[in-house]
Amino acid sequence: MTGGNDMAKQAQTEMIKITQIRSRIGCPKVQKQTLDALGLRKNGRTVEHKANPAILGMVEKVKHLVKIEL
Repeated sequence: MTGGNDMAKQAQTEMIKITQIRSRIGCPKVQKQTLDALGLRKNGRTVEHKANPAILGMVEKVKHLVKIEL
């Protein structure tokens, strides 16, 4: 019965690398705040986060400015 639970734990601990590839200049304030919340303040910087729904939602908002790697 714990087989499904193990898979859920593994998916929660999966890390993703997020790299800012485009400038934030000219972007709406909300997108700049989202980049700040992700820890991306300069072009070319990379951060690692756990792939949880909150982080994936933020990445979706700025997907045109970032590159995602698993």
